Amino acid sequence: MQLKVETLPTYRIAYVRQVGPYGPANTQAMERLKVWAAGKNLLTESALLFGIPQDHPATTPPEKCRYDACIVLSQADPIDEAVGEDRFPGGSYAICKIEHTSEAVQQAWAAIFPALQSGGYRMDDNKPIIERYRGELLKDGYCELCVPIK
Repeated sequence: MQLKVETLPTYRIAYVRQVGPYGPANTQAMERLKVWAAGKNLLTESALLFGIPQDHPATTPPEKCRYDACIVLSQADPIDEAVGEDRFPGGSYAICKIEHTSEAVQQAWAAIFPALQSGGYRMDDNKPIIERYRGELLKDGYCELCVPIK
């Protein structure tokens, strides 16, 4: 697994939250977010989307796991009651590019933590792990798994 380190900025984000077991329902949350964003003319080719699992499935019961499907907003972008609003904290992240398939994402989740350790990185438990979706990567069938590091 090839990792690169990148400093991500702080972002204003809109999100749709899915509560329940991680899996297909996460995709449904992302689709609901995309419908909302398209209606606000925010879903452009340059849009930046995140999937943020808020809970660790080994320590949180599946029915209580939270997943946020997010889109980065400018300060001027409109928001309404259909979505939540928050700030993504930014910081140093170890990033790996992966195929945008369920199988590849699951394999990456299993492989990234040993790769971080062998690379000498320590995870920053105070910041969220994210799946990052950028238009130019999605067109080629890829996304990124981003883990905060110290």
